[in-house]
Amino acid sequence: MQATASERPIPPVGIVFDCDMGNAIDDVLALAMLYGFSGSKEAEARLVSVSVTKSNLLAAAFCDALALFYREASFAALEAAGGPKLPDYLRRRRGLPIGYSDKGWMPDDSPMLARPLSRRDSAGEPLYPHEVEDVNDTAMPGPLMRNALTAQHDQNCIVVLTGPATNLAELLDLPNAKPIIEAKVKMLVVMGGAYPNGEPEFNIMSDIDAARKVFAEWPTPIVASGFEVGSELAYPAESIEADFAWAEDHPVVDAYRAYRTMPYDTPTWDLTAVLYAVRPDGGYFQLSDPGTISVLEDGRTRFASSPDGRHRYLILDPAQKANVIQTYREWVSARPDPPQRRR
Repeated sequence: MQATASERPIPPVGIVFDCDMGNAIDDVLALAMLYGFSGSKEAEARLVSVSVTKSNLLAAAFCDALALFYREASFAALEAAGGPKLPDYLRRRRGLPIGYSDKGWMPDDSPMLARPLSRRDSAGEPLYPHEVEDVNDTAMPGPLMRNALTAQHDQNCIVVLTGPATNLAELLDLPNAKPIIEAKVKMLVVMGGAYPNGEPEFNIMSDIDAARKVFAEWPTPIVASGFEVGSELAYPAESIEADFAWAEDHPVVDAYRAYRTMPYDTPTWDLTAVLYAVRPDGGYFQLSDPGTISVLEDGRTRFASSPDGRHRYLILDPAQKANVIQTYREWVSARPDPPQRRR
């Protein structure tokens, strides 16, 4: 007898991830951490949508390559555990499309994307294959996110924004989008701004109108991680050299080495948003009182405390710094478990 919809188990929280892949290495680390969380046997989250605001096709191509890399690694783990070897047509079957904005924001090339994607194996084939060759191989971000949300259980989705708010502003303008967001989304976690009253921050400055729209109109609670939080939490170069040894070649490692001259530790602005989104009750960060975040005309963010406010921001807990860094290392570098059999 088939279970009714109300009897079916609710899956792990779905993550809608919108980023500016290619501008800083922390986007790569943040997406890798999401694959770590979603690829474990005790999956804590599921990636249900990935989209980019950087208007360079390599950004979408790299996201697609990363998805295929982790899927292939999961299949390899299955075979290593004695499972069946899957045929090539299943191994290369396309997964979720990548949302791509062509609005012209940040079109510059980035070595952290170009170098990994240019690598070839001994047969001359791409070392990190992908299926994004032109714009037609991508999806429009707004409709992609809206469609992903409609497939989720009510209040079982979290939207994570780690770049300009361009794509989320587009989502808000779609017909019937706000009721869908309100029904499906538990909260929006934004890496952007500086709190409570800081200087202009890159993600906000890159599209001020979109940021003002999202903070003013988004219909669910918002938690913001400001520039000041990720600046104090550095991802160690030691992890790049030691924690990814399970893969002879790894796109995250190649991107990290291409971004700057090794060794270097990097701020983890985007990882703070991902960690809080997946583990909001983990005790990694403190939360401000409720209030309202507004975006000024010059791109600065301002927080006004109010008991009925729907916005909060993260506060760094110095006692948790070592724990946060260790959690980063564990999940950014995690090797996928074999895929679980579905009934």
